[in-house]
Amino acid sequence: MRALMGAAARAARRVRWFCRELFGDAKYDRYVAHLRIAHPDAPVPDARTFWREHYAEQDRNPGARCC
Repeated sequence: MRALMGAAARAARRVRWFCRELFGDAKYDRYVAHLRIAHPDAPVPDARTFWREHYAEQDRNPGARCC
């Protein structure tokens, strides 16, 4: 029973990771980690500001998006 619960927990963590990567939820976390390492003196924007700037940049440079 314990092994089954451990396997279910691992599967749930993997599904959560996959969904966060698929939908882009992890981008902000990676950005904050990058800022803290590469630019330790720079202020860290909140998530709302990050996403606002991220989508504005995508609108300025659409690249190879389908829509």
